[in-house]
Amino acid sequence: MRAELVVVPVLLPLLTAGLMLWAGEGRRHVKALLNVLSTSLSLAAAVTLLVWVQSQDAVAAFGIYLPGNWPVPFGIVLVADHLSALMAVLTGTLGLATLLYALARWQHAGVHFHVLFQLQLMGLYGAFLTADLFNLFVFFEVLLAASYGLLLHGGGNARVKSGLHYIAINLMASLLFLIGVAVLYGVTGTLNMADIAQKLQAVPTSDRGLLHTGAAILAIAFLAKAGLWPLNFWLPGAYSAASAPVAGLFAILTKVGVYALLRLWTLCFPENAGASAHFGGGALIWGGLATLAFGAIGMLASQQLARLAAYSVIASSGTLIAAIGFDAPALSTGALFYLVSSTLAGGAMFMLVELMERSRQVEVGPQQIDDGRDRLPAFFDAAPPPGVNLDDNEDALIGRAIPGALAFLGVTFGICAGVVAGLPPFSGFVAKLAMLQALLQQGTRPAWALFALVIVSGLFAATALIRVGIRHFWGAANRASPKLRVIETLPIGALLAGSMMLVVWGEPALRYARDTADALHNPERYIRAVMSARPLSPQPGEAP
Repeated sequence: MRAELVVVPVLLPLLTAGLMLWAGEGRRHVKALLNVLSTSLSLAAAVTLLVWVQSQDAVAAFGIYLPGNWPVPFGIVLVADHLSALMAVLTGTLGLATLLYALARWQHAGVHFHVLFQLQLMGLYGAFLTADLFNLFVFFEVLLAASYGLLLHGGGNARVKSGLHYIAINLMASLLFLIGVAVLYGVTGTLNMADIAQKLQAVPTSDRGLLHTGAAILAIAFLAKAGLWPLNFWLPGAYSAASAPVAGLFAILTKVGVYALLRLWTLCFPENAGASAHFGGGALIWGGLATLAFGAIGMLASQQLARLAAYSVIASSGTLIAAIGFDAPALSTGALFYLVSSTLAGGAMFMLVELMERSRQVEVGPQQIDDGRDRLPAFFDAAPPPGVNLDDNEDALIGRAIPGALAFLGVTFGICAGVVAGLPPFSGFVAKLAMLQALLQQGTRPAWALFALVIVSGLFAATALIRVGIRHFWGAANRASPKLRVIETLPIGALLAGSMMLVVWGEPALRYARDTADALHNPERYIRAVMSARPLSPQPGEAP
């Protein structure tokens, strides 16, 4: 694999967005085609990185690219390892699915949708692949700026109100991010993550308090973006007000904060970090437990499916944050599997919400969304066989044909509910089982607290989702079947199929998660690989 492939997922969306802006406000079909092509190629590059990383041994599983060809730690560094490659593939998968869903209707709800979408992907890919704190801040701001426009896409009072809350909290988090970065730079004299980790043990005792202060400020910024309670008051309103494809893509935004915490905490505060070993671990555990409890109660109390989906994102973030704080490779293995499973299910559920709510809108008439083309076929009605019991309306009690749209919604909602609640045989169950087994090995009071909350939150989620299913599918017998387009249903089915593949290929998936966790909890490999990267020597005839 050529090292230049690492930068492709970052540069390709940027170039595509620039080309779309150059094309002007028209040519929407051309922009849609460019968007799909660019997103597909970025996903292909991310998959290639993941396959290459997995094929290498533990020491060589690092793809490193120096964009400015400056020596480490003075220049920008992009790194593809087990974790960043996994997050890049997850970004591309969710991005392609939500984009295809948006092509049915939401791309027409405002200008520059495709440009903002590509910039959002660029920020996500960059945040996962960068190895520099300041560039992490830059990519954070790129993805946040794009998300502001995407959240307001389609207009409406609810989106504007939620968007103001979303922008305000993220601007404050960005300010804290800058302050934390400045403090860490003042203490260590570097912004390269590997170089920071390498120099932490040499920080004098007199500066240790300043170091911890800077790390805590930086952690608050990440935790606000990850949806930690009580900093997550903005999340249910913002995610439930966003359009369906935007909310589906936002399912991975909270995971950016989780990723940054996981990367920096395991890198800078491992067990051998001396006085700074496991700094803040207790705060992560108890903060994650509070967030998980808040998300579970929010799911149970939600009367709207969109808000229930938003609270499920909070619950998943709380689970992951608490798992990070234990610094246990076995628990991190289950948490990484859970991260992938919950993100795929969350993205599918946000898109499924809109399809399920359509039957509550105008059922028959000129305002219906579908124009009669590209819809799911309905099952053929058939006369009941002789001797079949009839109800008061002389309709057969058995053998009634189920419209294809309702059948699709029912099956996909059932799978989503099973994954989110962690019910067997879905991927959420596999992830939670792996985490529960690891927690039993811990045997501490916080471990038992997380063990209990994981089970109780699954019970709350199952209760809330069953209630929604009854209301939508069993409590409305006379409701007209919604009109669905194939291009809206395929992305949802693909995400859930990916979730099911995690079960079918459970052993390889868990093995990859285990390799990722081992690499995270042995940070010297990452440090050694990044610090040993060297600029390319000029070729004969080139300027030095």
